[in-house]
Parts: sequence; C-alpha cells; structure tokens
Amino acid sequence: MSLKAGIVGLPNVGKSTLFNAITNSHVLAENYPFATIEPNNGVVVVPDERLDYLCEKYQPKRKVNATFDFYDIAGLVKGASQGEGLGNQFLAAIRECDAIVEVVRCFENANVVRYHDDPVNPKADIDVISLELCMSDLASITNRIGKQDIRARIAKDKVAQYEMPILTAFRDALTNGIPARLVKGLSQEQMDYARKNFFLLTLKPILYVANVGEDDYSDLEHCAYYQQVKAIAEQENAVCIPLSCEIEYEISQLGSAAEKKEFLETLGVEESGLDRLVKASYKLLNLSTFLTCGTDECRAWTFRNGMLAPQCAGIIHTDFEKGFIKAEVYPFEEFHRVGEEMGNDAVGNTSLGQRIEQKIREEGKVRSEGKDYVMKDGDVVYFRFNVTKK
Repeated sequence: MSLKAGIVGLPNVGKSTLFNAITNSHVLAENYPFATIEPNNGVVVVPDERLDYLCEKYQPKRKVNATFDFYDIAGLVKGASQGEGLGNQFLAAIRECDAIVEVVRCFENANVVRYHDDPVNPKADIDVISLELCMSDLASITNRIGKQDIRARIAKDKVAQYEMPILTAFRDALTNGIPARLVKGLSQEQMDYARKNFFLLTLKPILYVANVGEDDYSDLEHCAYYQQVKAIAEQENAVCIPLSCEIEYEISQLGSAAEKKEFLETLGVEESGLDRLVKASYKLLNLSTFLTCGTDECRAWTFRNGMLAPQCAGIIHTDFEKGFIKAEVYPFEEFHRVGEEMGNDAVGNTSLGQRIEQKIREEGKVRSEGKDYVMKDGDVVYFRFNVTKK
C-alpha cells in the first residue's frame, strides 16, 4: 500500500534536517533556499510496541514493521501559485502526496538565513503557505465551475448539478483564504466526493511540526512561537507536534537503542519527537495496523481504516483474497494479558508466543470472522483461504 506524506514549509525551516532524521538518510540540507530541488523519498518505519512484544515472546527469525513514505519537498515562497521560486514543482509535488506535514520555524538563529528579512513569525509563515495553496485550488475550482455550470443549467447533467453546490462553497471559502478542508455546511458525503474527484491541495489532511530551539524543547509551555502553532492547529482541529529537528537528527545518528534511550532521558522524555511524528502521520493518512505472528516472522501490516477482512488478506497475497474463507482474529490486548499472566518460561521446542496463542484459543477468545468483518487496529489475525488450481 503506497501512501505518501509530504514535508513542506518555507525555505530553511528545517524540512530537510527533519527528513534526514526521520529516514536516517543524507539528502542535501544546506543553509540557503532551494537546497532541495527534487522531492526526496524515504521509507519510514512505524514504531509499534505491540510488534515488539510479539517478537519478545515468539523470538521469530524475522521482524517486519509497517512502513510508509515521506517526501521532502522544495521550499515554497510567496507567489508560488503564480510560479514564483520553485512554485510549480512545489505544488505538483504536494498534489502527489496523500497528506501534508508542514514544518514551521519556531526558533531564533541568526546563522540560519530566512528567505526574507522579516523576523520569525510562525503565524505569518503558515498564512503564506495556506494562501498559496488556496490560490492554486481556487484556480482549479473556478475552471471546473466554468465547465459544470453550463452542463448543470443547460444540459441538466446530474453530475454537474450535484457538483455545483460543492464547487460554489469551495470557491467562496478559497476566495477568502479558507482551506477547503475547513469549509462548513457540506455533508460528509459531499466532502468525500470532493476528495475523490477534485484533487484539491487544501483538502489534504495536515499536521503541523513546530521546529523549536534546543533550549525551548524542555519548556514548551513558555515557548511563544510553539504556542502560536498549537493554537492554529487547535482551531483547525489538526495535530501539532513540537520537536527540535537538530536534536532529532542527533538522536537518529546514535548507534544503539540504549544510547537513544539514554539521550531521551537526559531530555526528560520517554519517546522521541520523531516517533510521535511518525505515528501521528500514520494516523493522519487514515492508516491502521493488523498483526501476524509466528516463529518464522512477526509482522505489522498497513491497511486503510474501513477495509474488510478479505481486502486485508489481499495485502499479504492476492491469493488470500481470492480464496478467502475466514479470518481467525483476536485483539493484541488479549495476547498481552495472557503473556503477562504466563511469565517468561518456554517449554521444550514450543515458543512462549505459541503457548500464549494456544491459551487464548483455549479461553475461546479467538473469533472466526467472515467476509463482512471490518478489520480493527491491533487485530492479530490468521487468514484461512483456499485457491483451486486449474
């Protein structure tokens, strides 16, 4: 399942440094605008304590985390919707993404240049990007209205008649600099239709990353810049993740998990900002995880919320979906409960994980689900299928 989150922001706000930390890669991260010309793609591992626990009990030959893609996109400047800077490439790259992760500068540093001479102002920076995306969408909507209005009035086309109230609502909002995702008065059905058919930039879900200074990271309550971004996110019912891109990059360069844990302890936090960001981005993309486990492999599989059991089986292999019979399912919480009750003693050649699963089955906690079952996050599942060979 190929889904992408695009990292965007004004030049020199920390996008590429964040991307380097997230993917532990080494793309160009220089102190001047447009250091990132082409979108850089990185596959991101989704941290999952549930998978870690399964592996602890099964001791499998292989562990496979869920993943998704992050794109580092060239910095945007004012006037991008009219082609300023690298505006056309920027907007085209965002259009290819499923969600937006917007990095906002929330730190003072005279050694890191701004693309303009204005002082650090998170709200103004957010407004610049929002307005450029709105103007790009307004051009698209205006063009579509020109075509559908005639079809709706003259030809009485049913699709055009359905679209016109949606298009008009978007046009009115975008004209006033209001992103399409924040439009009021449209039904969920209408919004879903628009996402599927209009391909608007401002309909994409957004997550704000407040890139704070190292000194502010441990005292966010008194970081005025972060509080600005947090307030904007709350108004938009969006997520805001505070982190220091420089610190996160330093953490990503540490060799062992023990070193990273020790570093985090010195900061007074249990989980890195990157882990929180990756998990939040995963949810922003409307993704969840089901788990499969055994002595050969324990694996987290990515699926879109709302997918049925046969579709999820097809993620593993197309034959699983074609010949789907049933899914044997139990929530991870049951595995954890029994695992804690049983302790850490394995018997003979039977792994502790196998004994835990056997106990869950003996307790009748394993459900047999059919084709209409909607998969849930954290389901541990075994698919039964049959494919007749011709």
